[in-house]
Amino acid sequence: MSFNLDLAVSAMPLLLMGALVTVKITALSVGLGVVIGLFVGIARICNVRILRILSAVYVDFLRGTPLLVQIFLIYFAVPVITGIRMDPFVAAITSCSINSGAYVAEIFRAGIQSIDEGQMEAGRSLGLTWKQTMCYIIIPQAFKRVIPPLGNEFIALLKDSSLVSVIGFEELTRRGQLIIARTYGSLEIWTCVAIIYLIMTLTISRLVAYLERRNAKGGAR
Repeated sequence: MSFNLDLAVSAMPLLLMGALVTVKITALSVGLGVVIGLFVGIARICNVRILRILSAVYVDFLRGTPLLVQIFLIYFAVPVITGIRMDPFVAAITSCSINSGAYVAEIFRAGIQSIDEGQMEAGRSLGLTWKQTMCYIIIPQAFKRVIPPLGNEFIALLKDSSLVSVIGFEELTRRGQLIIARTYGSLEIWTCVAIIYLIMTLTISRLVAYLERRNAKGGAR
C-alpha cells in the first residue's frame, strides 16, 4: 500500500481546523477544571467533615470511571432527566471539565500539602484567618509547584478530548473519521492526525518546561 501524499496535503486544512477545535475544548475544559479543582482540592483538606466527604466522593467517582462513560452520561442521561436536549459542544465541555476537575483537585491537594505547615502557622500568628492565609500565602506558593502536573493534565486531556467524537462533535479525530469515510485514505489521514497531536503535545510540553524554568529562576532570587 502506497502513501498518497496529495491526499494528506489536501486534508490538512480541514484537520487543522479540527485541531483548533480540539485546543479550544481542552483550554476551556482545563480552565474550568482548574477552578473546580482548586475549590475541591481545598475542600479535601479543610476542617469541615461533610466537605471532605463530598469532595472525596466527587474525586473518586470521576477518577474511577472512564471519561467516555461520563460523556455518555452528560449527553444522553441529562436530557432524559431534564427533558432538555444537550448541545454536543456543551456536553463536551461539561464532561471534560468535571473530569479534569477531579484530577486537578488532587494536584492542588498535593501542592498545598507540600507547603511547610509553618507557613500556615506564621500566617495565623500574624492575625490572618485560615482563609486569608490560604489565599495570600499557601495557594500562591502551591501554584508554582503544580505547574508541571497541570501541564501534564492539559496534555492528557488534549488527547482524551478525542473521545467527544462519539457524540458527533467535530474535533480533530472526528474530522479525520469524516474524511476517511469520504476518501478511504485511512493510512494518510490517521498519520496526519497523529502528527498534529504530536506537534500540539510537544508544543505544550516545551511551554510547561519554560514556565517551570522561569518560576525556578524567580524563586532563586
